[in-house]
Amino acid sequence: MNRSASAAPGTPDEAAGTTEPGLTAIPCQPERREAAPARAPKACAATGEVTAGRGRARAPGRLRPWRLLPTPTGTPFTFGYAAILALTSLLARYADPALVSALHRHSSTDVAHLTQEPFLVLVASALWIAGGIASPYAIGFLLVLTALERRIGPLRTAGVFLLGHVVATLATEVPVGLSVLAGHLPDSSLHRLDYGISFGVAASVGALAGLFRPWLRWLVLAGFGGMLIDDLIAFSDPMTNWGHLLALTLGVATWPLLRRRPHAS
Repeated sequence: MNRSASAAPGTPDEAAGTTEPGLTAIPCQPERREAAPARAPKACAATGEVTAGRGRARAPGRLRPWRLLPTPTGTPFTFGYAAILALTSLLARYADPALVSALHRHSSTDVAHLTQEPFLVLVASALWIAGGIASPYAIGFLLVLTALERRIGPLRTAGVFLLGHVVATLATEVPVGLSVLAGHLPDSSLHRLDYGISFGVAASVGALAGLFRPWLRWLVLAGFGGMLIDDLIAFSDPMTNWGHLLALTLGVATWPLLRRRPHAS
């Protein structure tokens, strides 16, 4: 049977008398409204923290202890340097002692080597850890340089480390050479074995302290500086101990530079 009248959109067919048998027993379902889409969480532009909406407190930052150690992407300078130091430390531990002794002598930043090939020995001496991989300066290297690099980036971290290593080395070895020339020290002092990363680590401690809150800053400087002064009073290796204090001072001197944000490229 043809339907001559068409039902208006959205109206039941009963008014036109076209309701099919059996459909009148089914109640009409009320029209549903679409639910409004939920708002996506907003991220704070200043801190990066995600908030769920207005009037809700932010979740406290989670403790992430793995950030204390270097990673290839987060701290590439510290990670790569630590890998090299791990290899040289294993070599020093398991290689032939005669070979290790020869490598240390040729890497030493003593007066004799500094006058002949200064650039080579300044780099080579920083590839060894005096005291081995379990020494306090090795542990300090990982923790301090990782924290410093996460704050100021790899280039400036490398600059701070090299500043302490190079300047403190020259400042302690040049007086030795002058004292030998003046006759106050024997000629054997020109070949004094000197290698390691301690000057660079001391400078990094001084630089990192400047990025802390005031109370923690002075606590770190007092603790680390007091340890260095105690070593100096012991007088076991006065030139090296003076070098550590100088390197720490150099790190403190970098505070005005490190607190400035680098220009965006």
